[in-house]
Amino acid sequence: MKVLLEIKDSKADFVMELLENLSFVKTETISPSKARFIKEFKKAAEEVNQSKQGKIKLKTAEQLLDEL
Repeated sequence: MKVLLEIKDSKADFVMELLENLSFVKTETISPSKARFIKEFKKAAEEVNQSKQGKIKLKTAEQLLDEL
């Protein structure tokens, strides 16, 4: 399982050291821009799923182009 954590800068070193000392945990630090991309991609996927379930209606490609 993969988990994305957001940790206060003041506590990051402590949490990273703790996680790195657990033999069953692999850590990888990512850039803020990559974290933002993952968060936005996850939100987009959730919106697609909600659209498929009929809970929301997404804009068409034509509507998006008209906004430009």
